[in-house]
Amino acid sequence: MAHVFRYDEIPAVETKAGKVKGYEWDGVCIFKGIPYAKAERFQMPRETESWEGVKETSSYGFVCPLLTQDTPSGELLVPHRYWPQDENCQNLNLWTPALDKKAKKPVMVWLHGGGYAAGSSIEQVAYDGFNMCSKGDVVVVTVNHRLNILGFLDLSTYGEKYKNSGNAGLADLVAALRWIHTNIEAFGGDPDNVTLFGQSGGGMKVTGLMQIPEADGLFHRAIVMSGVSDGKVMPVLPGDGTEIAEALLKELGIPRGEVEKLETVPYYELARAYNTVSPALAGRGIYVGGMPVVNDYYLGEPLLTGFREHAKTIPLLVGTVFGEFSFRPSPFRKDSLTDAETDAILSREYGEHAEKVKALFQKAYPGKNALDVLDVDRVFRQPSKSLAKLHARGGKAPSYLYLFTLNFPYQYGKAAWHCSDIPFIFHNTDKVEVCNIDGVSGELEKQIFEAAMQFARFGNPNHDGLAAWPPVTPEEEPTMIFDRVCEVRHNFDDELLAFLDEILPPFDLMALHARDVQH
Repeated sequence: MAHVFRYDEIPAVETKAGKVKGYEWDGVCIFKGIPYAKAERFQMPRETESWEGVKETSSYGFVCPLLTQDTPSGELLVPHRYWPQDENCQNLNLWTPALDKKAKKPVMVWLHGGGYAAGSSIEQVAYDGFNMCSKGDVVVVTVNHRLNILGFLDLSTYGEKYKNSGNAGLADLVAALRWIHTNIEAFGGDPDNVTLFGQSGGGMKVTGLMQIPEADGLFHRAIVMSGVSDGKVMPVLPGDGTEIAEALLKELGIPRGEVEKLETVPYYELARAYNTVSPALAGRGIYVGGMPVVNDYYLGEPLLTGFREHAKTIPLLVGTVFGEFSFRPSPFRKDSLTDAETDAILSREYGEHAEKVKALFQKAYPGKNALDVLDVDRVFRQPSKSLAKLHARGGKAPSYLYLFTLNFPYQYGKAAWHCSDIPFIFHNTDKVEVCNIDGVSGELEKQIFEAAMQFARFGNPNHDGLAAWPPVTPEEEPTMIFDRVCEVRHNFDDELLAFLDEILPPFDLMALHARDVQH
């Protein structure tokens, strides 16, 4: 089928700040780089200034500057797009099937990963919103916002204007949601049916927004993918930003206490200074920023401080992938090994516990190779189950669990890795080569995608292509397994995960990252 591009025929859309003009591609109207707010460094966002005439919005906007330059690696598994950076990065991208105020399409708002320090709305190829919009009949919005020291550095001890500098990045997202609430109807969206979905750090931003009273009423459903914080993966260091601020001033040759001068230091000089002084402070357990600060604006991650009452009313879908941070190539071809060779590898890894680990794994995952236990996620699966059960105890809205357990025809059956489910939920496996598996990925993509669309429409992921998927209860953890065969299983991996945590040291994500980079 021939593609169709239209520009001149597409009307400009009136927003509160002024008119914006995008373009149409195969029936989807696309707007890129729409400004939703502006802010001075370290300060709260404010509404973007109005403009005269029509603003061209057919180019992606700046993304937030990073502390260090990205180094392309692992692009076959997670293909990226790199883009010009500037701290004036409060912009969003939008795909819509109809420029009709009466259309009232569900709105899907994507919050990107990268922790609170990196990433962007277009960082991954799979973040493109065209297919989700076209095939799901929804409006898709992806958002850029301030990160790292620009978005999460608490300088509140230095004056009222810095009162919420430790949460400026989350405040940007609230500003984006306000923009959506005010303007999305003109783009065919329903301001009363907005679903947040995010992966990794984006998932933490979803739960973070659930804990911000100012965001109440700006979104109505929440999808958290491989991104539940329990304080172990990204521990919160105590204290305020006084010591890191004074260390920055000293490194930059600025007199003590003159924090306002940090507002005008060129960003990359500030980043260099931060990268120089922060490791030693963090090593002593001193706060160095880089994640939200609990205060009267942001009330803390639910597993640490409990869900707010309003958050309990938001339907929740939480999921993880089987292997998460197992990015290293396998040193063996597991399907060609004998039982004795398999047992020897397990013995090297688990010692005297190998036999029990194998038995518990085969009980939990009867269809998988015993060596897949080496890749079992110990970072996000358990906290995700805890989050769903905590939400279920609120009794005001349903919680659903999923686990993406697909093995890929790469490196002899590689377990699903961190980010590998993103192309499926966006219906973008066509853009990520490794996700195309003959006879498998098409149907699985449809099953996952439609679950997300049903959840966006109704707050319930059930659809005709899946077995009945019940919500979590305080006692039961029904999990939808997304794999070659999709099925619901109950509390199936509790024993395995508990035993692994008993015999293995705590999972050190930073050490694993350093090791994988070396390999």
